[in-house]
Amino acid sequence: MTTRVIVVDDQAMVRAGFAALLAAQSDIDVVGEAPDGAQGVELSRRTHPDVVLMDVRMPEMDGLEATRRLLAPPPGVTHRPRVLMLTTFDVDDYVYEALRAGASGFLLKDAPPADLIAAVRVVASGDALLAPSVTRRLIADFARQRPAARGRPALRLKALTERETEVLTLVARGRSNAEIAATLVLAEQTVKTHVSRVFTKLDLRDRAQAVVFAYESGLVTPGE
Repeated sequence: MTTRVIVVDDQAMVRAGFAALLAAQSDIDVVGEAPDGAQGVELSRRTHPDVVLMDVRMPEMDGLEATRRLLAPPPGVTHRPRVLMLTTFDVDDYVYEALRAGASGFLLKDAPPADLIAAVRVVASGDALLAPSVTRRLIADFARQRPAARGRPALRLKALTERETEVLTLVARGRSNAEIAATLVLAEQTVKTHVSRVFTKLDLRDRAQAVVFAYESGLVTPGE
């Protein structure tokens, strides 16, 4: 199945480079480019991409606001793409906020071309791009700066069973389903079921939001 992608970046050469790299892949179809967040939102609403490559810092409308609009659309708009943030900084407050808004991960602009291609495929498949250590460090850094919200997020944890809480803890530590299955001595399909139930009960979109929630609720603390 072909993954439909749009590239949103204010630098024309960067847009063209990313678009050409992705379009050369047989399983990726670049369906448009936009120079800022506002035009990116409009383009996404017209073309219905599976994945939006979204720059963080842009004029007119930045990537954070554009991500919010794409993932919390107004009534009547049903399409919600997966958003992969692009940044030149490995620690950026905007990226953290974008993860909270529902972005599926982020990638440094100077990452090798193969990493960009792999990232698009990972996000399109429904996973969050959490494997790079820089992602975990970014989330941990900002969680450390923000005291755990012991109120509402912590109360929402009570909706989980003991096993679901264990699974969420391991997801927050960056473990894959296979690794969680090995740790808890469960079938991988059983783990997938638990992860799905955690997302449903906590109203989370994917693993990126699950990690942020686990830190903010105090379930996991930086440095564990």
